[in-house]
Amino acid sequence: MNVTPLIFAHLGDLLITTAKDQNYLDLLSIIAQIETELAGQLDFVLLPGDNADNGLPEQYRLVSTALKMLSVPVYILSGDHDMEQGNLDNMYQMPMARQLPLSVLHKGNRCLFVDVCGSGNGGPDFRFGSQQLEWLEREMILGVAHGESILLFMHVFPADLKDMEEQRRLNEMLEKYDVVLVDMGHTHYNEIANNGQTIFSATRSTGQIEEGPVGYSIISIHKSGVNWRFKPLADPFPFVMITWPVDHRLLTRDNQTIEGDYEVSASVLGLRKIINVVCKTKTSDWQEMDYKEEDKSWKTIAKANDQLLDHLTIKATDITGRPGICSIQPGTNAYIPAEKVRDGSDADTIGAWPENGVMGT
Repeated sequence: MNVTPLIFAHLGDLLITTAKDQNYLDLLSIIAQIETELAGQLDFVLLPGDNADNGLPEQYRLVSTALKMLSVPVYILSGDHDMEQGNLDNMYQMPMARQLPLSVLHKGNRCLFVDVCGSGNGGPDFRFGSQQLEWLEREMILGVAHGESILLFMHVFPADLKDMEEQRRLNEMLEKYDVVLVDMGHTHYNEIANNGQTIFSATRSTGQIEEGPVGYSIISIHKSGVNWRFKPLADPFPFVMITWPVDHRLLTRDNQTIEGDYEVSASVLGLRKIINVVCKTKTSDWQEMDYKEEDKSWKTIAKANDQLLDHLTIKATDITGRPGICSIQPGTNAYIPAEKVRDGSDADTIGAWPENGVMGT
C-alpha cells in the first residue's frame, strides 16, 4: 500500500460562456492560485463536467486557454451542458480532454473517470451504456486484485442514472468492489453523502453558484480514508489538510475510528515555507508535529478520549507568521454511525458542515 496521501483539487462545474463573465474570471483566478500556491503539491485537478454552458467550440477554447497555466495533470468529465450540441465532439477538441472512460493509477488508487452523458440524448438523460459498465467492472476487478483503492469520478449521483438497471448494477459494483469515493459535479453546491462504505462528494460550481463564495475543494485519500475541505478562493494560505484520521462524518471502515494512542497526519499546502505545525485534542494541550519527508506529511501521536468524538485541531504557521488551521472530529471506538439508505443518492447526506464549506443546501 502506498503510504503517501493522494491529494487532488476539484473545480466545480465551470459553465463557461464568455471571457467577460465573472465565472471565467474566477476560473482564471482559481487556476492561477493553484499553479502559484500548490504547484508540485497536488496529484491532479478534476473538472467534473458542464465545462461549457452550451457546449460551443468558443467556450471550450476559453477553458483550454485557462488550463494552459496548469502544470499538474487535469482530468475532464462530461456533463449535460457539454451535450447541448447533441454530442461531445467539441469537448474532445480541447487538448487536455482525454477520451472517456479512462483509468489512471495514482499512489495506489485506481482512479476511474467515466462519461454518463455521451450515451444519453442530452439534458438529464444520464446513462453509462453497457460497454462502459462492463469496462468499469473489469477495472474494479483489476483494482481489487492489485490491492488498490478504487475512486470513481462521474458527473452525477448513481441514483440520477435514467436506467434503473444501470443504477442497480452500479450500486452493486460500488459495494462488491469496496469503492472508496464517488466524486461528482452537477449539484452547483457542496454536498457530501456517506453510505457507510463509500463517500459521495460534489463541489460547488464555479458558474451558476447556488450558495456561498467561489472556490474549489481539496480531497485527500489515505489508507482508504477520505477527508474533504472547501477552499474559498479569497482565503489565504497555508491550507491545512488533515489526512489521518478522518472526521466521524466520513467514517467508512472499522479501522478509521480512534482508540488509545493514534497517528495524526496532515499535509500543509502553500507556497511559503512552513516553520511550525502543532496539534491539540479535546483533552490535550498544543504539541509539536514533525515533518516526514517519505510521505511529505506532518505527523505526531495523539491520545483518544473516552467519549464518542474527539476534537482534533492542527495549526500550521508559515515563514511570514500567517497561520492555517483545520479541525475535525474523529470518531472513537464508542461512536456508532447512523443506519444508511445505500441507494446511491443523496439520502445518506452528512448534512450541514459549515466550518468545512458544506451548507446543507
